[in-house]
Amino acid sequence: MTQTGSARLQGKKSLVTGGARGIGKGCALELARAGADVVVNDRPGSPDLAETIDELRSMGVKAAGVEANVFEHDGCEEVCRRTIDFHGHIDILVSNPAYSAQCNFLDYDEGDFERIISGTLTSGFNMSRLVARTIVDRGGRGKLLFISSVQAEMPLARCVAYGAAKAGLNHMSRTLAVELSAYRINVNVIEPGWIDTPGEEEKFGAEIIRNGGETLPWRRLGRPDDIGRAAVFLCSDDADYITGTVLPVDGLYRFKDCRESNQPPAKCD
Repeated sequence: MTQTGSARLQGKKSLVTGGARGIGKGCALELARAGADVVVNDRPGSPDLAETIDELRSMGVKAAGVEANVFEHDGCEEVCRRTIDFHGHIDILVSNPAYSAQCNFLDYDEGDFERIISGTLTSGFNMSRLVARTIVDRGGRGKLLFISSVQAEMPLARCVAYGAAKAGLNHMSRTLAVELSAYRINVNVIEPGWIDTPGEEEKFGAEIIRNGGETLPWRRLGRPDDIGRAAVFLCSDDADYITGTVLPVDGLYRFKDCRESNQPPAKCD
C-alpha cells in the first residue's frame, strides 16, 4: 500500500548533499517531515550544518551531518561510507552540491568554469554512482534525485558554466534512468526557478528579492520548501512509475516574458 501524507517516507534512509542551507536544507527538512531519516552533507567548516541537524532531530527523525568536499571523489567516498555507517544503507540520494560564478563569457576564468562543472556535474556523477552501487548490491529499488535549474534550458547571460553544468546534469540523469531501470532505481531531476535562499539574499539584497517576486507570474519567488515537497513526491512510492523526468518547480519563471502584458498590443482577428 502506498503511504501518503507525513508518513510517505517512513523508515527510509536518505542522504542530501549540499544540504545545510537553502534548497538542500529545504529538501532535508521535507524528507524528515515525511518520516525519512536524513544524513546531510555540507562543505568542511560549514557554519550552518549543526543547526540544520538540530532542526531535523527536533522533528523526531534520526539525523547526522557529514562535512566533506563532494567536489572531489575522495569526499564523495567519505560521505557515502559515513552515511552507510549511520543508516546501514541508503534508499534516497538528493544530489544538490553547486558552485556558481557570474561573468561575461569573454572574461570568464577557466578555473571558475572547471570548478562549476566539477561541483555540479562531476560531483553528481561520483556521488550517484557510489550510492547506486550500494542500492544494486542490496537488490535494487531506490531513488536518485538531482537538483538542477531552469538555467539548464534558459541561456542566461553571464552564466555560461552554470547553465552548461545543469544541462549536462539533466542529460546524465536520463542516461542513468535508462541504465538503472533494470534495478528499479528511479532517477529524476528538479529544476528550481528563482528561489528565495540565503545565497540569493546575499547576492541581491532583500529589496531586489522582494520586488523581483512581484515580476513573476506567481507573484513571489519560490521557497526551499517548494522544492522540498517536490522532492518528497519524487522520492516516494507515489512516483514509482516516474523516472528519467525533469520537473520544473519554478512558478512559471521559464515563461515569465510570455504573458500578454509583455507582448505588443494587437487586435484579435
